[in-house]
Amino acid sequence: MLLKTSGLRLIVIGNYLGENQIIGVSWEGVPMPRPDARSPLHAMSIDVEDYFHVAALSHVIKPSQWDSLPSRVVQNTERLLELFKQYDVKSTFFVLGWVAERFPDLIRKLSDDGHEIASHGYSHQLIYNQSREIFREETIRSKKLLEDITGNPVHGYRAASYSITRESLWALDILCEAGFNWDSSIFPIRHDRYGIPDSPKAPYSIQTESGNVIREFPLTTAKVFGLSVPAAGGGYFRQFPYPLFRYLFRNASGFGTHPQMFYLHPWEIDPDQPRYNNASWLSRFRHYTNLDQCYGRLETLLQDFRFGTVSESYNAYDPDESLTRNSQMVRLA
Repeated sequence: MLLKTSGLRLIVIGNYLGENQIIGVSWEGVPMPRPDARSPLHAMSIDVEDYFHVAALSHVIKPSQWDSLPSRVVQNTERLLELFKQYDVKSTFFVLGWVAERFPDLIRKLSDDGHEIASHGYSHQLIYNQSREIFREETIRSKKLLEDITGNPVHGYRAASYSITRESLWALDILCEAGFNWDSSIFPIRHDRYGIPDSPKAPYSIQTESGNVIREFPLTTAKVFGLSVPAAGGGYFRQFPYPLFRYLFRNASGFGTHPQMFYLHPWEIDPDQPRYNNASWLSRFRHYTNLDQCYGRLETLLQDFRFGTVSESYNAYDPDESLTRNSQMVRLA
């Protein structure tokens, strides 16, 4: 099926991992306005983890092997740090506790350079596969670790692989108990590993089962002819042609009226990382596609949009008093 809007041609097929997917694009010369001080301040976020932590490779790389593998997270994160310095961008770094424990100097450097430090949990396990007790212990442990390294409080959290879903909404209460006041773990799409379809697309607050309230900055999606298309970054950023991703990101922002969330991982700018050809075709597609193009695309993205930390972007958002209760989230899922 071929669709056309505002000079952009989209080729769409149905039902790839539960979502209609755009698989092709042609661009007909629509100019991209350059960002200025009036442009929305989008959230730049980096999930600080190594290539061997990812869920896509979890069937071929076990946690017991991690310490024996060559780590590349420091060099890749420092490369991002230099790029952000070049464009005067401050980012939120969601740091995995496992990484912080082994490379505290890297985390201290991120903090000293003025970037926001948030938690990505400790062991990069899917929350809905963990018990509440293990999740609580790891969440508190990783938060304390980051605070001890930086000397600053940590307020934000992001789950491994966005694994706060209908089955793991109980994790929100534990985040509140641990002292987090905002989260960015809920992806309003349908996916085989994550997502709460039809959950709010704009930042909102959630009242948990215990009556706690936590702010949520969801991952970016765009609406194209009624289709909910992921446009937050990561694999979508690498797999979609850049003009298409740029269009979707602008579409999600109301074509320049409100901030959106972008995310990336340090390993995504590293085409020289070890390859695991014994992983499934789908896992290899998700993990390795266009690694050699990602850094250049990111640099172009920094030229096309304004970015700051998650907290800066959230606070710049038009005040939204909407309150979503846990029971509503369950129905939406």
